[in-house]
Amino acid sequence: MANRRSFLEKLGKGAAFSTLALSLPSPLFSQLKSRKKSVMKTKIIGIIGAENSHSRGFGKMFNLDKKFPGWEVKYIWGEKEEFAQLAKDEAGIPVIVKEPSEMMGKIDALIVDHRHGDLHLDAALPFVQAGIPTFIDKPFCYSSKAAKIFLEMAKEVGTPVTSYSSIAHSNATVDMRKQLAEMKEINQVTCYGKADINSIYGGFFFYGVHMVEPLIYLFDEKIVSARFNKNEKENLNSTASLIFENGRMATLVITSKKYGWQTFVETDEGVVELKSRVETVGPDKNYVDMVTMFSTGKEPRSHESIIHGIAILEALQKSIISGNWESVVA
Repeated sequence: MANRRSFLEKLGKGAAFSTLALSLPSPLFSQLKSRKKSVMKTKIIGIIGAENSHSRGFGKMFNLDKKFPGWEVKYIWGEKEEFAQLAKDEAGIPVIVKEPSEMMGKIDALIVDHRHGDLHLDAALPFVQAGIPTFIDKPFCYSSKAAKIFLEMAKEVGTPVTSYSSIAHSNATVDMRKQLAEMKEINQVTCYGKADINSIYGGFFFYGVHMVEPLIYLFDEKIVSARFNKNEKENLNSTASLIFENGRMATLVITSKKYGWQTFVETDEGVVELKSRVETVGPDKNYVDMVTMFSTGKEPRSHESIIHGIAILEALQKSIISGNWESVVA
């Protein structure tokens, strides 16, 4: 991984990915449409990144539990050999590759699953250029500018790409959005969730994405400014404030004692907790939509939404340093 050219380094040197895309070969994704329907060939998935437990979860879901017949995770590359071996042993992933490039030409879809989101775009770049449908785990990256350039490149070459928080992209959140539509005017929102501004995996970006992205899914208005209110004592009880373009405020309360997320809204009837009324049976929406994209090329989330989510996290990360309100600019 150390000898891989950094996507962000190229970005810093002013590389124009929209220009680069014009010189790339025709997307390989179009070949999927030409396959004969009579040939029921197993579709192959590769995973880059094994440090995260998610990689083992993906392998178990596809290979052991067979939640999506016709799909198999066959290849995995790990940041360390022991990470990849654990995924192989616990999730039934048969092949460990020494370099991600060994998967090129052998897979029908890619999952990029580093714990540190700053590594995601480097890993995904050659495969997206080659036309391989790609799911990038949260957070997509740590720069809204890099996200925009990368997604513009993916659009030009015609490769479907998506990324999202599993908390946000869920049947539960879809139901809570329906509940909001039935309520009268909402004055403010309060979200409780786990995060750590000192995380070695990108500070607030790492778990903060699970607090920020549900707000994008629940409300149509964009968030325009953000401020982090830091408690210097052992990173306990910190909060963040977000302002929507219509003036509504959302408060994020960072919890430290228990893993989980809750959302409350203030209405004329008082403060109400949003709780899902639906019970998920089988794989949730995040998995179903990922596989649907792999199969059809239909992206389940707009590029604009992905970039906006990163821009909010970026503004909060700036505010942690400055202590000021920061504009959300994508």
